[in-house]
Amino acid sequence: MLEKLDFYINGQWVKSQGGADHHVIDPSTEEPCAVISMGTEADANAAIAAAKAAFPAWMATPVEERIAYVSKLIEIYETRADDMATAMSTEMGAPISMSRSSQVGAGSYHLKNFIRAAKNFEFNRPLGAHAPNDRIIYEPIGVAALITPWNWPMNQVTLKVGAAAIAGCTMVLKPSEESPLNAVIFAEMMHEAGFPAGVFNMVNGDGVGVGTTLTGHKDVDMVSFTGSTRAGTAISKNAAETLKRVHLELGGKGANVIFDDADDKAVKRGVLHMMNNTGQSCNAPSRMLVQRGVYDKAVEEAGAVAASVTVGPASEEGRHIGPVVNEVQWNKIQALIEKGIDEGAKLVAGGPGRPEGLNRGFYVRPTVFADVNNQMTIAREEIFGPVLSIIPFDTEEEAVEIANDTPYGLTNYVQTQDSARANRLATQLRSGMVEMNGTSRAAGAPFGGMKQSGNGREGGVWGLEDFLEVKAVSGWAAE
Repeated sequence: MLEKLDFYINGQWVKSQGGADHHVIDPSTEEPCAVISMGTEADANAAIAAAKAAFPAWMATPVEERIAYVSKLIEIYETRADDMATAMSTEMGAPISMSRSSQVGAGSYHLKNFIRAAKNFEFNRPLGAHAPNDRIIYEPIGVAALITPWNWPMNQVTLKVGAAAIAGCTMVLKPSEESPLNAVIFAEMMHEAGFPAGVFNMVNGDGVGVGTTLTGHKDVDMVSFTGSTRAGTAISKNAAETLKRVHLELGGKGANVIFDDADDKAVKRGVLHMMNNTGQSCNAPSRMLVQRGVYDKAVEEAGAVAASVTVGPASEEGRHIGPVVNEVQWNKIQALIEKGIDEGAKLVAGGPGRPEGLNRGFYVRPTVFADVNNQMTIAREEIFGPVLSIIPFDTEEEAVEIANDTPYGLTNYVQTQDSARANRLATQLRSGMVEMNGTSRAAGAPFGGMKQSGNGREGGVWGLEDFLEVKAVSGWAAE
């Protein structure tokens, strides 16, 4: 069993100041695969102090040099892709093939997008032609606490670290205690890339302990958090005492609106997107809204597609889905599946319990419910598992009403060949992102939501701006 008990603070690997051991569980086997230390308040304070001390020099480092450090990081990242893929597959259950391509690939993708955005970003620019002696200066906000989840570990670590580093912030990363091994590898990469001591620090721990210290500390200028809406609310309250900036990327309950003129692959695409990463994605299209004329056909097809999705250990190659991350999540998902049955939804595929032949491991049957109404629990709550709810609608107006009737607002999806209708829905759906007809958002597009899905945006120019303050200067002397 791996032992990764040290934290990365001020450019060195150091022992915890009294933290208890914590076993990392392989969700495919339910057996411990590693042991880490759970950080203490003293560990968090040491990391914050290191970041604060390093900030003035890092802020003064020319942005071209900060970009060069991130470029070096990308080179190292790509040489350790296999290590990273194995770590994430083992600790959070992404099948190894998917871990290599999507989980690892997301990290280098975001880092490269930040470099492209930064090279075209004017950190010191004129206010406008009407005010030749006024300048707008973008400068780093300061010490940033970065708190990341277990479901897409490198996706979220790089979205935060890459932006913070190029913006000129120093940082303390607290990865999820469910998936900390990838963050240890990432810290090794940051060290090898030569980032100055204190610019990047990493402390393991839980939200109640290290998380609370980071989000409430007077010397932390910003919190960037990805996780549950419940935790986002608690962080906001804790951070309010010091009026620090808080960026939140939280839950979702995306609607996938399928009209009767949708392309032939729309239903299959929607089901497979829902099942990807075992349904553990905040932007999953978990509510499939289908126009009445094609509803019965869509339900039949969705059930067949879900039934064709295979489930198996994360260590095995292939296109199957793995387990969910832990027993807590497994029990929550099982309870919500039972709730769907109890509230009268029609079970089309899957259902309670483990898939056949899998008696150990946190495996969930790919599940589809039909005849769901938007007031059922499975249509209201983020399940965070491979569970799809299908809801019928008649008119475009009804579809928009159902889609928007949720406390969340992260991603919605539209499937129609009527381009005017697609554009109408894009403006009417209350979410930070709308994806049409299976077209993914382009590189550098902002990721983030509205309502209880959070605030702020990650990725590209918008990701950089989240870590920057805007300073207005008058009387700037012409050079």
